[in-house]
Amino acid sequence: MADSQVHRASTFAPVNIAVIKYWGKRDAKLNLPTNSSLSVTLSQDDLRTHTTASCSSTFDRDSLTLNGSDQDISGARTQACLQELRQLRQEVEQKDGSLPKLSEFRLKIVSENNFPTAAGLASSAAGFAALVRAIANLYELPATPTELSRIARQGSGSACRSLMGGYVAWEKGERADGLDSVAYEVSPASHWPNMQALILVASAEKKDVSSTSGMQQTVASSALFAHRADEVVPKRMKAMEKAVHEQDFEAFAVLTMKDSNNFHAVCLDTQPPIFYMNDTSRAAVRVCESLNAASPDGKPLCAYTFDAGPNAVIYYLAENEEQVAGTFKNILGDKTGWEGARGQKVNKAGALPQGTEVAAEVLQKGISRVILTAVGDGPKKTDEHLC
Repeated sequence: MADSQVHRASTFAPVNIAVIKYWGKRDAKLNLPTNSSLSVTLSQDDLRTHTTASCSSTFDRDSLTLNGSDQDISGARTQACLQELRQLRQEVEQKDGSLPKLSEFRLKIVSENNFPTAAGLASSAAGFAALVRAIANLYELPATPTELSRIARQGSGSACRSLMGGYVAWEKGERADGLDSVAYEVSPASHWPNMQALILVASAEKKDVSSTSGMQQTVASSALFAHRADEVVPKRMKAMEKAVHEQDFEAFAVLTMKDSNNFHAVCLDTQPPIFYMNDTSRAAVRVCESLNAASPDGKPLCAYTFDAGPNAVIYYLAENEEQVAGTFKNILGDKTGWEGARGQKVNKAGALPQGTEVAAEVLQKGISRVILTAVGDGPKKTDEHLC
């Protein structure tokens, strides 16, 4: 009798926000980057993708559902991930003939995000990391997170970093086949656990220029791009790894803000120019810079960074929560997000930093919600199934 059992596995996977940015591809098909990158994995208590992967001989096609909507699964990126995972399962089956031939069954993948999708909040990173991890669990693959990161990278470049927790680097690699373009753990979340993040959601709408399209335009037209990839980023990668290892927030903050500014300068140097930041984004920068300027010991209290979107991600240490998150709570206390356990613990700071009154008004009009989170761990297996 044919096996009609439905086999399934589920996982939660985190968002990561880069502090040394990935931008530009040296091979679009394999998703090979022009420069290495480094990110902070954020807590899944606050931002995560939940994915269930099922397979059965009764399924007549592969399918993918995201937030209740059917998705096109025929794209080259998704297919590259599925084909590699099936190949690894076939190798496992060939070594043990008693195992069910899951590699021959169609897949049903169901995913849900608890944050806005395609709005600059690294939804594709968490999504492909969850897809790859869930199917690897379903297939009971003996692959390490680094080995799986090579597969996830083909779906979404930054997804490779979401297969690990804490502070994660993605090595650009040198090989044409991409086998050395993988993620590795710089330090676990437990090494520097007091790193916090406040996300100001300036727009939950789908961005005008996708990351993939923006990268292609930049590589083709920016005069600053090669200098960033060849000179700027390699030095910053070494300095950022050192800052993380030494828990040096001053160095971490300066590097984070400089690299965000450099990335967006390259976007502006693209023809036509790409505007991911907006007036609300710049108002967030103004408040952060004012907070740092007013720091009692002259060292930065916070660090802003912006991915390919207008949302501000502001890193700070737990001991500086009142000065940083408390200041933004003064400005945005009526917005969604403070009602959670993290938000309720934030005490409002005193008076706003001098000269930020106009920026505060812009933020009040332009921010729709806030998300408070912290450094967190990598994907987690769960028995909560979505299908």
